[in-house]
This record gives sequence, structure tokens and C-alpha cells, in this order.
Amino acid sequence: MAAGVGRVDLAGPMRLEDYDASHKDQTYRGVDFGAATFDDCLMEGARFKNVDLRGVVIRGAWVEAEITGEVGRLTVNGVDVTDYVEAELDRREPDRTKMHPTDPTGFRAAWDILERRWAQTFERAARLTPEQLHERVDGEWSFIETQRHLVFATDAWIPRALLGDPSPWSPLDLPHDDMADIPEVPCDRSVRPSLDEVLALRRDRMATMRRVVDGLTDEQLAGRTTPVTEPGYPEPRDFEVSDVVGCILNEEWYHHQYATRDLAILESARHADAAP
Repeated sequence: MAAGVGRVDLAGPMRLEDYDASHKDQTYRGVDFGAATFDDCLMEGARFKNVDLRGVVIRGAWVEAEITGEVGRLTVNGVDVTDYVEAELDRREPDRTKMHPTDPTGFRAAWDILERRWAQTFERAARLTPEQLHERVDGEWSFIETQRHLVFATDAWIPRALLGDPSPWSPLDLPHDDMADIPEVPCDRSVRPSLDEVLALRRDRMATMRRVVDGLTDEQLAGRTTPVTEPGYPEPRDFEVSDVVGCILNEEWYHHQYATRDLAILESARHADAAP
């Protein structure tokens, strides 16, 4: 087992007096905790990333938490706050309501919004140093890594799943962290391309997406893709066209949120360093 990665014996309850400090600062990756019970466990400062928390029940807890993700239902002390949270997010970002279109006109309008937002964000990123563009904020992907991932997402779902190209990849494609290695899909996490390199790829993929949404019809949206036969990602099967195109809207929207959040922090650090 790699250093810093551990597994917990879930056979019985853990008491505070039995707490094993060796579990502190460990990373548990690829572990199935389904239906496990954590009783009298110290989780202060723990981080849960890319986890499935559906059906989780937390009782008798002292909670000061930050949650980011797709929230299906959230009840706090008997109060369902899901609709409140959704309404507040829509109030803060009115364009958010346009990211779930149901017809071709709606898809085109949503992509207009994303193109505009990313164009402004690319201008902001160009004012950062190369080091900052590769800097991770709070353990999240750097700006460059985010752009590489969006190139991968587009390649996977538009040229491959929708348009039928079995191997559309760029060497700079960056799959999500928890994806198993697939020999057919590039995954070089050590490379450090320049902003110009990744933006050239991004603009090419965004132009492909523009052609797709501009050509969408009601009949296409109601149909399914023709599966590729070669191995790769996603797996060789058919998908609903609306889900495939909607997946890219979702990826672009949320990663833009993450990117601008972290850019603000990097910009603040840059201004602080420049202050006399």
C-alpha cells in the first residue's frame, strides 16, 4: 500500500479512547464505505472529494461544513433546504437557469452565455504569470489543468460519443482524477503546457461545440447517438443526444465557476505581491 494511503477496519464500532492517530492525514481512494457506520469518529478537517453521499445520514454531529456539488436533497435539523439553496443560486446567477435547455434554441442560448463568459475569463488568465496558471488553489486543479480537462470532456462527448470519431484525443487531454487508466486515452499529468497551447485547443473544441449546437434540430435532440465500436471513453454504446450535449454545458458551467473562484484568489495574491 502506498505511503499516506490507508484503509479502515469497519468490522466494529470505534470509541474515542480507541482512536488511532495513525489514520490522521491519510487518503482513502477507491474504498467502498457503503452502509458503513462511523460512530464517535473524529473527522475535524477531513475532506471528501468525488464521493457519492446519497442516502447519508448524519446525526448528533457538530457541523461547520462547506459542500459543493450536485445536491439532490439536503435536510438540516429536519428542514429541507434544497429549494432554498437552488433559489439562492439562481438569484445570484440568473444565467444558471438557462443551463438546462430542452430545445435547440435553448442550447444555442446556453452556449452563447458560456462562450461569452470564457472569453472574458481567458483575458483575465492572460494577465497571470505562467507559474500562477499552473498553481493549484486549495488542492483544486490549476487554470491550465481545468482547460485541459475541458478539452478532454469535449473530445469524449462531442467528437467521440456524438460525432463518431473513435480517437479524437489530444496529448494534452486530462481525464478526471478518479478515472481508471485507459490505454487509448492520453493522461499525462506531469506536462506543463503554456496558456497559448491550451487555449488553442480550447478554442478549437469550443468551435466544434458551436457547430453542433448551431445545427441541432428537435429530431436530433430526441434521438440517440450511433455508438463507436472501438474501446475508449466513454464506453462504446449509444447515448441520448440531449444528455451528451447537455453534459458539455454542465462541465463548462461548473468548471467556469471553479476557475473564476480560483482566479480571484490568484489575482489577489498577485496584487498583494505587487504592493509596495
